[in-house]
Amino acid sequence: MFTRIDYYAGDPILGLMDKFAANTNPRKVNLGVGVYYDENGKLPVLECVKEAEQRIANPISPRPYLPMEGLAGHRKGCQELLFGRDAQILKDGLVATIATIGGSGALKIGAEFINQWFPHAKCYVSDPTWGNHIAIFEGSNVEVGKYPYYDKATGGIKFDEMIAFFDTLNKDDIILLHPCCHNPTGVDLTKEQWDTVLTVIQKRGLIPFMDIAYQGFGEDMDSDAYAIRKAVDMGLPLFVSNSFSKNLSLYGERVGGLSVVCATADEAKRVFGQLIFGVRRIYSSPPTHGGRVVDIVMNDEALHEQWISEVYSMRDRIKSMRLKLKSVLEAKIPERNFDYLTKQNGMFSFTGLTPEQVERLQSEFGIYMVSNSRLCVAGLNTSNVDYVANAMAEVLKA
Repeated sequence: MFTRIDYYAGDPILGLMDKFAANTNPRKVNLGVGVYYDENGKLPVLECVKEAEQRIANPISPRPYLPMEGLAGHRKGCQELLFGRDAQILKDGLVATIATIGGSGALKIGAEFINQWFPHAKCYVSDPTWGNHIAIFEGSNVEVGKYPYYDKATGGIKFDEMIAFFDTLNKDDIILLHPCCHNPTGVDLTKEQWDTVLTVIQKRGLIPFMDIAYQGFGEDMDSDAYAIRKAVDMGLPLFVSNSFSKNLSLYGERVGGLSVVCATADEAKRVFGQLIFGVRRIYSSPPTHGGRVVDIVMNDEALHEQWISEVYSMRDRIKSMRLKLKSVLEAKIPERNFDYLTKQNGMFSFTGLTPEQVERLQSEFGIYMVSNSRLCVAGLNTSNVDYVANAMAEVLKA
């Protein structure tokens, strides 16, 4: 019966975890998977999350099915974080938001919606992008193409090429965008560049789909949402998928949201109905625990402020590791420019290493990163950054 089933080659990023676990090098370092680790190399549990979970456990309560759209407080938290607490579109009921199973679940529900209601549309992703973007949309029968983005020669963005490409697309085509902390490159658009991108999107009748998984890890909560709020100000239809995996350190709880900005409250009601119908057809309703944590932290003033402070501490630690990595590399290879390391934002950095150099780091030093040279900066700490920098310098000079 199953003889014709193909083998699954495995996910290249998650597969690194197996290789890392099997390595016996006592100095091994995992810089592949996109997870924030603290100064001690541990996955943190935020203090605001501990408080929220204590409230959930006192008293321990039953676990009924949630509504298909998730908890109201979870959805409200998503909306206010993305659009601002006093956003007029929220007061006017122009945003349809559902709780989802992580950011991936939000992308999946959005892709299914697009396939059903915009079957003629093609989705374009940055070159490069997070690999699962392509898999999710193609898995929903949405054709996927790539738009110019990362410039290997300069370490920047092929901005003019990107704009020219957008100017050739068809009405209702979907542009998948990273509002901040671009994955995998760490190279973000400036506010002025965002203004230009959104103007072209408006002119061509394209639909932006913004995937924000690292809000607060770039500049700050509001600045990281600039592109989202600018699109709203311009009156654009808009999809936004967001995740609490990184900024609440709730990876395994799979907590996210999907928001769709509409032109009228009536449109928002109809879109909302189709989104929850999509949920019903796939997983029926979201899980309870993570949603309750989000509800409590996002809607309790004191816990929310504590959360912001904890996120910014994580952000600042990542920035300090970027600076340290850069300084050691500059000392080892003074003729080479490493400014890109501190210009990039968020958890990831494109290091410019070749696949062969990445393989050397693995085999000789036990340092693991993705073959395209993506390094998870959050995996660095004061105990391993010198070792990693010296190893990188070694393979770069060879």
